[in-house]
Amino acid sequence: MRKMKLLRPLGITLAAAGTCALGLSLGSTSASPTFAPPAVAQANSPDLDRAVTALRAISTMKADFNQIDRAGNVVNGTMTLKRPGKIRFDYGEDADLLVVSNGRSLYMIDYEVNQVERWPIRNSPLGALLDPNRDVKQFGTLLSLGGSEVVSVDVRDPNRPEYGRIIMNFVRNRSAPGGLQLMNWVAVDAQNYRTTVRLSNHRYGISVPDSTFRFRDPRRSSRRPR
Repeated sequence: MRKMKLLRPLGITLAAAGTCALGLSLGSTSASPTFAPPAVAQANSPDLDRAVTALRAISTMKADFNQIDRAGNVVNGTMTLKRPGKIRFDYGEDADLLVVSNGRSLYMIDYEVNQVERWPIRNSPLGALLDPNRDVKQFGTLLSLGGSEVVSVDVRDPNRPEYGRIIMNFVRNRSAPGGLQLMNWVAVDAQNYRTTVRLSNHRYGISVPDSTFRFRDPRRSSRRPR
């Protein structure tokens, strides 16, 4: 149960900050996300357009992730993404927690206590990240980390501070859709709690059925889905 006690606050942070599986979450890179005030790149920098293009170029993606809370506790799992708007964070068969978006709402399902929490994504930064018809530049600001190989984007809605923020880090990779590969992000909720998600073993363009993003509601059944 210790693992589940850890997962619950992490899942809440993911939802409140709108990540996922930008949630988006991602493999290690030599450039670590930082919240020291970074230089803000020029608003007309082509790298922000490249980041938008890279996100829109992903039709489906699967990746392994590890997720780290502010105390340094780590959990692992698999993230599956399918556009438009679907994402799933699977913590394994023995986990009591599932985080999933069906394209309209993000759900955190807790099978230990038979509860489901829901957050709409339409007007949140997560909606900008997952919906290819919306422009991440509406919420995103390009940051300069002082290196030419890393593109960092700070995503937040200034009119909705309760949604928190996400800083996404891409590395240049010609084999990735759009030429940029999302490697990690840091989600910060309204209480300034930080969750770092790192991806590895990216697989693009794989077959992902829509059933991946469905779940059995534990409020209607005492049995967990397999």
